[in-house]
Formats: sequence, structure tokens, C-alpha cells
Amino acid sequence: MSVPFGRAVLTLDDITKQIRRTFEQFTDPRRGKNTRYTLVDAGLSAFSVFFMQSPSFLEYQRSLDQRVGKNNAQTLFGVHQIPSDNQIRHLLDATEPGQVTPLFSFLFQALHQAGVVDTYRSVNQTLLLAFDGVQYFSSAAIHCPQCAVRQHPNGAVTYSHTALTPVLVKPGLDKVIPLAPEFVRPQDGAEQQDCELNAAKRWLAAWGDDYSPLKITLLGDDLYGHEPFCREAVNRGLDFILVCKPDSHAIVAEWLAFLERGGAVKTVVRRRWTGQRREIDTYRYVQAIPLRDGEDALLVNWCELTTTDENGNVLYHNSFATSLALDDRQVPEVVAAGRSRWKIENENNNTLKTKGYHFEHNYGHGQRHLSSVLASLIILAFLVHTVLEWMDDQYQLLRRKLPSRQRLFGDIRTLTSYLCFESWEALMAFMLQSFEPAPLQPETG
Repeated sequence: MSVPFGRAVLTLDDITKQIRRTFEQFTDPRRGKNTRYTLVDAGLSAFSVFFMQSPSFLEYQRSLDQRVGKNNAQTLFGVHQIPSDNQIRHLLDATEPGQVTPLFSFLFQALHQAGVVDTYRSVNQTLLLAFDGVQYFSSAAIHCPQCAVRQHPNGAVTYSHTALTPVLVKPGLDKVIPLAPEFVRPQDGAEQQDCELNAAKRWLAAWGDDYSPLKITLLGDDLYGHEPFCREAVNRGLDFILVCKPDSHAIVAEWLAFLERGGAVKTVVRRRWTGQRREIDTYRYVQAIPLRDGEDALLVNWCELTTTDENGNVLYHNSFATSLALDDRQVPEVVAAGRSRWKIENENNNTLKTKGYHFEHNYGHGQRHLSSVLASLIILAFLVHTVLEWMDDQYQLLRRKLPSRQRLFGDIRTLTSYLCFESWEALMAFMLQSFEPAPLQPETG
């Protein structure tokens, strides 16, 4: 996607400076003189590994420093002294992941001020904010007090970590904007284990009032079509489009059967040519039905899409509960928005797992917060890469000249293993020089 943003530019050097300023606010629990390596250097060192998508980046920089007396962890990321891997893990284990979240706000505001966020507006000119949980650690042996614990019928135990990873999405766009994560972990005073839905409620409590003025529509799977969550959203001025399966919403199914017998369920049929075959989209919708039993139940609007081919074979089927008004014109837009929640799985979670971020790799588990703070830094690296695609002129130019982002970072990793650059601007200028035509040589003879 190419969007003109005038001169609203945020360079990678600007971003890394802001990251350092934020890390300088980390609370260091250490007392006494055992502070040779700072918490700032530990955080920046870990972030550099995830940003460069290279588990060996720090090792290469230690070697480079021995050869030339300086290294790219220092010049590009602001690391004064590179701690050992074990020291990084030890220092970050006491760091709450929430101390990383101001950077998500900083980068989101930069995108908002540049006009990027408004290009994501969709149905009713709202921003679509998708919720989903992603498990990024699972083990039968390694565990910490922050792990979720699952007891299996055969007596085995599985320990795991799950992150709620909210993102802004839009139908037709292949980029998402990651927001601050929330983690499923034991809560003080709670008798039951934490869960994804509770993490989503905490996220709304922490961020809902900040995002509500932007006109937000929440997206989620059937888990989120739960009245307390929907009421929380509405009370914070947020709309929602949530999957609403009949087998988990018995009252909705009963009302639909009743209204259908009276002819109150409306139908819209659209035919499309995909370039290969004709498909038929059949939308059904109804307004103001209760989400659960009881006179005080929250009323929602319901819609459904069934897509078939010309022979009647079902190609797609799903239904949604929404707070948005529905009519013949609006229902296809609402369904398209609801379906775009899959982008949190495809363009976010799968990207974190398979596109160089190694989200499920155990970089270190710790006994307090290490696992979740490292996960936050991986998501932050993904967000920074996304921001650069829009707002750093040099980065954009390199992306246009190189066939893939994988090739770009492969070249950066190679260069920074052998050469030290004074800034990101210097590094990218060096790379761009290789694309300039060679000067003409004067003729001789």
C-alpha cells in the first residue's frame, strides 16, 4: 500500500532514540554496586536481536567490537555495553511488560498524525480493532509462576504463555497495525486461572478510553460474543462485530427461529463473478434480539452470510452479532468487516511465528516477567518494521529496490557483521549507493 503523507517522516534513527528514552524509564530493582550492565542496555540488546531478526546479532557485534573498537549495537541501537545473554535474561526478568507499552502509544500516535490510521477506516468510518489470543510458549517441563497450567486426564501437565495481540485491520489491506499486547497470567486475588477473555477486558479497561474517540469497532471470534464483554465495549463507546455461532448462543438461535417463522428475518442476495466462477452471497439479518435470556439482556443486531456456487455447494458460512445498525446496503459492509478479523491470524500471529520473528522460540523463560517482556519486544519490532514501511523515506526506497523484506534484512545482517555504521541513515545510504549508476568513464585514445 502506498499512501502520500506529505513530509510526515519518522526515521529509524528517531525511533531507536525514542526506544532508548523509554527504556531509561524502566524500574531497576537492583540495589548496591552490582550494576555494571544497565537495564537499558539489556532491553536495547534484546530488542536489537528481534529487530534484526538474528539470534546471533549480539555475538557478531562483540566480535566486531574486538576488531574495530566499536559495534552496531552501540551506534545503531544505543547500547553502551553489551551484556551476556544470561545477564540480559536476568535483568529483564524483573521488568514488567507494561513498561514497554508507551512505545506502542508513541508509534501509533506517529501513524495517526501522519494520516496512516485514517486510511484504515471501514464500515461506518470506524477503525476495526481485532482481538485474538496467541499461545507463544508451551512446555511439559519448563515453567514459572506466570504460566497457565493445564492438567490432562492422563495426569500430565502442560505449562504455557498466551498473549492477547490486538491489531487494526481493514478488508483488502495486507498490513495490520499492532497495538500494545495484554498477557494471560495469574491475577492477584483471583481463584480461577486467567483466560483470553479476561485479558481482553483488562485491555479495554487500560486502553478503551484512549481509543474510543477514534470511533472503534471491535472484532473477535465467538469467544467474545459474551454479554459482559459486549456491555463493557458499549459502555466505553465502542462498537463491535463478533462471531455468533448458533450452538453457543442458544437464545439467539431461538429468537431467529421465531422471527423467521413470522417473516421478520430479511434477506439480501448478491451475485459475483470471481474471474473463475459465479458465486452467490446470501445475507440474512435482523435487528434487536437479546444476546442471552432475561429481560435485562443486551440487544444486538444479527447477520449471516452464506456463499454458494451455482450448484448450491456452500463455500462459506458464518454469522455475527453487532452493535451497528443493519439494512440492505449496510449488511454486506458489516459482514466484510467481521470477516476481516482473520487478518489478526494471517497478517499478525502467523507473521510473528513464521516470518523471521520466531515468536514461539523460547529465548528465555525466567521466573517472573522475562517470557512476556521478550514477547512484547518481538511485537514491538514487528510494529517498528511496519511503521518504517510508511514513514522512513530511505527504508521505503530500499524496499522498492529489493525484491523482499527478507532480502533487505539479510543484506543488513551481512553488512553489520563486518562493518560498523554511525547511524541507520549512514547504513541505508551505503546500501542505496549500490543502486546508483556507475559514473561514465572518459573516452581514451
